[in-house]
Amino acid sequence: MDVSFMDEIEQHGGSYRDEHGQQVDLLTLLKLGDANAIRLRIWNDPAGGFCNLERTVAVAKRIKEKGLQFLLDFHYSDRWADPANQWKPKAWEKLSYEELQREVCTYTADVLRTLKEHDLLPDMVQVGNEITPGMLWDEGRVGGEEHDTDEQWERFAGLVKYGIAAVKSVDSEIKIMIHIDRGGDNAESRKFYDRFEALGVEFDIIGLSYYPWWHGTLDALRDNLHDLADRYGKPINVVETAYPWTLEQPEGHEWILNQEELLLPGYPASVEGQTRYLKDLLQIIREVPGGLGAGFYYWEPAWIPSKEEWSVGHPNNWGNLTMFDFKGQKLQSFSALKAGEETDTELHEQPNAALIK
Repeated sequence: MDVSFMDEIEQHGGSYRDEHGQQVDLLTLLKLGDANAIRLRIWNDPAGGFCNLERTVAVAKRIKEKGLQFLLDFHYSDRWADPANQWKPKAWEKLSYEELQREVCTYTADVLRTLKEHDLLPDMVQVGNEITPGMLWDEGRVGGEEHDTDEQWERFAGLVKYGIAAVKSVDSEIKIMIHIDRGGDNAESRKFYDRFEALGVEFDIIGLSYYPWWHGTLDALRDNLHDLADRYGKPINVVETAYPWTLEQPEGHEWILNQEELLLPGYPASVEGQTRYLKDLLQIIREVPGGLGAGFYYWEPAWIPSKEEWSVGHPNNWGNLTMFDFKGQKLQSFSALKAGEETDTELHEQPNAALIK
C-alpha cells in the first residue's frame, strides 16, 4: 500500500476506522487486512513540508515498528514526477549534466544514510517514479522525435546509474526497482527495458503502474507480465493500481475517474466491483511464469477527502479510488487480500471469470 498522504491527513485531523466503526491506527488496519509492505514517495523540497526527508523518517519509524516492508520511491523533484512531469528540483535547475549526476548520487546517499542512522533503511528503492519518458528534464528526457536519441538515452541511463550506485554504496542488500507506467502496453514496456538492458542499467525488480482506464484491459496486463517475465527473468511488481468503489462525487470534489464508460466490463464502481478487480488482479500476478509475479501496491488506498481538504496544494481527486469510504471507514474489499481465500461463487459467475483460474 502506498500511503504517502497518511502523514498529512492525520496531522489535519483525519482518522480511520475498522469494520466495527472503531478508530484504529491506519498501519495497524492495513496489516490486519493482509498488507505486508508500505511505499512512501520522497520529494526533495516540497511545498507544505510533507513527503520530505524529515517526515519520511517519522513515518518510516512507524512502518518498521509494525514489522512491514518498506519501499522508498525517489521522485527526484519537489513535486509529482510522472509521465507528464519529470521536472528537476528547484535547487538543481541550473546544474550541468555532470553536476546533476553528482547531485543524484549525493542526495540519494544522504537520504539513505539518514534513514540508516535511525535503523530505518528501506528494503527496496525506486530510482525515479514512472520514468518512461526519462527523468530530470530536459537533461534526462527521452521519447518523442526530439529526445528519442541514443545520446539522450545514454544521458538518462547515466543519471539512473548514479542513483543506483548511491543506493548500493549505503547498503548493497537494498533491492532496486525501475518503474514505468505501461502496465498494459507490452511494446512500450519492451522498448524501455530493452534499452536499459543494452545500456547496462543493473536493477532487481520491474515496476509497472496499471490503471485500467489509462493502461488497458486485464488481459493486456496479463500478456505484458508474462512476456516481461519470460524476456527479462526479473520479479515484476504492479507497483501502482486502484479501482473505484463508487462514482458518487460529494459536493466540492471531482474525481479523476467519474465516467461509467471508463470502467472495465463486469467490474462496476462498487465495493463488490473493487473486490472482484483486486481478486482477479492478484490471480493474474500469481500466474506470472516462474513465480516472478512479486505482488502489487495499491496507490493511496487511504487518501480520504475532507471538508478542509487536508492535502495542501494537492486537491483530492482520488477519494472514490480508495479502500476506505469518505469518512475513513474500512471497506469490505480488503477481503480480496486474504491469503489463499477462494474466489466465491458469485464472482465466478461474473463476466471476465476466465481471468480466475
